[in-house]
Amino acid sequence: MLYSIIGHDIPDSLEKRKTARPTHVARLQALQDEGRLLLAGPFPAVDANDPGAAGFSGSLIVAEFATLSDAQTWADTDPYVAGGVYAKVEVKPFKKVFPA
Repeated sequence: MLYSIIGHDIPDSLEKRKTARPTHVARLQALQDEGRLLLAGPFPAVDANDPGAAGFSGSLIVAEFATLSDAQTWADTDPYVAGGVYAKVEVKPFKKVFPA
């Protein structure tokens, strides 16, 4: 089943993001290599593709896991959690409807 993982950044998270990003991206690449990643990306803190010093307010990952518990465990061990980037992480079942 698909699950959405929504990470909510702490204020001024940009430097912590930069530090943890290589390991975070490697985990996402592993999901993609396994054919389990639907999409992933950050939420710019301002209305721009490159928010510059404004940084990001969080991230969205939609990926396939066997169970909600597996998705939660994966999210809880994300480098952005360990690196103090996320203040809060929500994991919810996700039903893809479009595109078909």
